Amino acid sequence: MQVPAAAPPDADFVAGLRLGIMRLARRLRQQADGEVTPSLLSALASVERLGPLTLGELAAVERVQPPTVTKLVARLEELGFVVREADQQDRRVTKVRLAEGGKRYIARSRTRKDAYLAERLQRFTPEERAALAQALPLLERLAGEEAPS
Repeated sequence: MQVPAAAPPDADFVAGLRLGIMRLARRLRQQADGEVTPSLLSALASVERLGPLTLGELAAVERVQPPTVTKLVARLEELGFVVREADQQDRRVTKVRLAEGGKRYIARSRTRKDAYLAERLQRFTPEERAALAQALPLLERLAGEEAPS
């Protein structure tokens, strides 16, 4: 039995979804302090999530060129958010790990952003919040963050 191909999504729906996601992302970025750019925060979160990484691994995860990741890591070091250290198995390899300052910054940043969302969500009905909760797995899939199958 053949399963019919799904119709392509409506162009207006796609445009509206893109715009809504972009606006929400911008509002969340505005909750961060001005010292840390979105690129720095993304790299910092990757180091937190994936553990100690080489600069090459971090560049691949962030999808940037090695010179760019070198600058990002240098700035994160200046801020006291990451530390470079020699790999235990191969002392020639340097890895970047999260420093205590980075852990504290990420926690503060998440607290601010969560508080912003919580305040905004208070304006929603319980039914609207339930609809958003049901959409979370779909948004994660859309963002490409779903677990490998």
